[in-house]
Amino acid sequence: MKKRHSIKAYIRAFVIWQKLGFIPWKTKTKGGSKGGGSFYKGAFDSIPFLNRDAKRTFQHLLLRPGYMIRDYIKGDHENYLAPLTSLIIFYAFFALVSSVLQPVQHEKRDIFREISTEYEPADSLSRPDMIVDVARIVRTGYLYLHLDEYPEAVHTQWESSLAALEDTLRSQGIPLFLGQFFLLWFAMALALRRLKVKMSACAAASAYVLCQFSFFMLFAVLLTWGRSTSISTLLMLALLIIDYRQWLGLPWKKSIGRAISTGIWFGVLFGVAMMLISLLVLLIAFFQ
Repeated sequence: MKKRHSIKAYIRAFVIWQKLGFIPWKTKTKGGSKGGGSFYKGAFDSIPFLNRDAKRTFQHLLLRPGYMIRDYIKGDHENYLAPLTSLIIFYAFFALVSSVLQPVQHEKRDIFREISTEYEPADSLSRPDMIVDVARIVRTGYLYLHLDEYPEAVHTQWESSLAALEDTLRSQGIPLFLGQFFLLWFAMALALRRLKVKMSACAAASAYVLCQFSFFMLFAVLLTWGRSTSISTLLMLALLIIDYRQWLGLPWKKSIGRAISTGIWFGVLFGVAMMLISLLVLLIAFFQ
């Protein structure tokens, strides 16, 4: 009976901590009262991965994500990393770990390199039948978006500059997290428009939600030793449902509906973005 009561008490305390972010009946101990805690106190405050705000942000995003988003939007900015800062740190750490553990990307690059060397872009684009040869134009457009991976396709000064820019952006994972951030931001704003949630709130929430996804993507990378860098759509949907329930205080049914709506809007916006990028690539390849 004591064990049952203790388990229930722990669960109740955890639920209270989830909602409040702290346990009311616990008093804070002053640093340095026991052991050598004051020896390293403040030593890691300037390091984003190790300071107190980062640790608290990581812990709360994992155990009480929706409540943490709610607290931050309501004005509790002092105890957490800012949304964009958290997103950059999470994605940078994920990119670092995945690049170390995932040699598969080099194999994919070799395959595309073999395809790209079958023709010279400058010769193919000067042919009179290039309007008909859509496949070559698409492949050439792909090269212009990946010139940093194919140095043999670089022939002019502007292509060299574009390759350097792509290498800088790709090495830092900027296109990945920025693209997903803007898509999720607008998808969330469209899905929650009837609840009159502000765009700034959706921006903060979308950044923190992507931090959650990168959490579990990192777990996938570590557990599979670099063989998988993605998580299932159902897991992402489940995380979003929990976030909406905790952040907005919605019932489970409405949380599920809003999460599904967000996923649909994200897919629509992603499709539109891909169409625009493809059109831009075709225009660039056509007029070169």
